[in-house]
Amino acid sequence: MAGATIFIADRVMVNASKQLTWSDVNAVPARNVGLLLGARPGNRYFTRRIDTAAALYHAGKVKWLLVSGDNGRKNYDEASGMQKALIAKGVPAKVIFCDYAGFSTLDSVVRAKKVFGENHITIISQEFHNQRAIWLAKQYSIDAIGFNAPDLNMKHGFYTQLREKLARVSAVIDAKILHSQPKYLGPSVMIGPFSEHGCPAKE
Repeated sequence: MAGATIFIADRVMVNASKQLTWSDVNAVPARNVGLLLGARPGNRYFTRRIDTAAALYHAGKVKWLLVSGDNGRKNYDEASGMQKALIAKGVPAKVIFCDYAGFSTLDSVVRAKKVFGENHITIISQEFHNQRAIWLAKQYSIDAIGFNAPDLNMKHGFYTQLREKLARVSAVIDAKILHSQPKYLGPSVMIGPFSEHGCPAKE
């Protein structure tokens, strides 16, 4: 029973994202905002996502980058880590917006719409993660495509791939059964040249 549930959840997300993810920066459609999903700063997934997001921006395929990650523990701040890494890759600080409450993929995707007002986004992560994020976006009436960062080989990514199978089941439960919402919402933020938000300094 558990095996069948995992298989079905996996197939649902693969099918939902068909023809909605790209790995070629020249082929991916241009959109206003790229949503960069968080990872632990410095790990292999993080580094590849940063490189991919920077390439997408420099190719003119997104105008703004919304970096969304976990900030729930002392001295752990994914969004600020992504901001600093992107700046080091030549992305102007003024085009980066930080979402410090992206505690989960669901939180990051739904907050992009409900807090930042973006309903047409390019999600930036590894393909397996983009598949789940795009499926979640569809459940919350968000128009999302994905730009894929390079994945790790099986030796280094096995544990993450195993966790992903379980995360897909959890995503179905959250979206279809519990109708979950982000842990925090808060005031609206407009992404664009006239916003004062960006990545504000934190206490």
